[in-house]
Amino acid sequence: MSDLIDQIDKTKTPKHIAIIMDGNGRWAKQKGLDRSLGHKEGITALHKTLEAANEIGVKYVTVYTFSTENWNRPKEEVEALMNLVSYSVRLETPTLVSSGTRLECIGDLSRLPKAALESIEYCKRETAKGTAATLILALNYSSRWEITKAAQDLARKAANGEIRPEDIDADMFSQHLATANYPEPDLLIRTGGEQRISNYLLWQISYSELYFCDTYWPDFGRDELFKAIIEYQNRERRFGKTSAQIQAEQV
Repeated sequence: MSDLIDQIDKTKTPKHIAIIMDGNGRWAKQKGLDRSLGHKEGITALHKTLEAANEIGVKYVTVYTFSTENWNRPKEEVEALMNLVSYSVRLETPTLVSSGTRLECIGDLSRLPKAALESIEYCKRETAKGTAATLILALNYSSRWEITKAAQDLARKAANGEIRPEDIDADMFSQHLATANYPEPDLLIRTGGEQRISNYLLWQISYSELYFCDTYWPDFGRDELFKAIIEYQNRERRFGKTSAQIQAEQV
């Protein structure tokens, strides 16, 4: 049986993949384990997925690590998740350095515990020279928060006379989002069987291909990622154009 990587056209690899890592809790429950163990296994899945992404030249991977809504979960689970962020980010730092992967974060980090913030800042410093790829953690992030903040920033600039309201367009708005320094995702993957976006990168995924799979995140890895990319490459991205226009441009 041939390796799935043989079915991937590396000239058409998505530059940026965004992932909603869903199903950790259900994976643990299915196995009679505590939910926290599902989240720990999720770190292993992320490690495998990043290795596979690096293997085919994906430049950016953004993962929905902790949403603003996740604060509503049981206190014990939130504390376990924050401890896991602190521990795993520091633990994975040498691997990120060796693979040339830079760590970045988006979201309102001010609410994160001190230990988590220190681990993140340590990892960002250590990986700052990485040029092969960028891992972006969405932490205490929600798209509505991000869009609201961008609107407030632009309104403030308009009120101060720095810009005119009529100067505001989609490009300017994008430059005021947390993702201003990154390309928009080509592919959004959600694991765990749910088919919704959950307040994640709503502006940025306007033209992204969406891929949903039933696999719980702890079971996701190299083969599952490659299956998603193969399906992505079999789709026609038209960006509002017709198939005939796209085909003519490719001649």
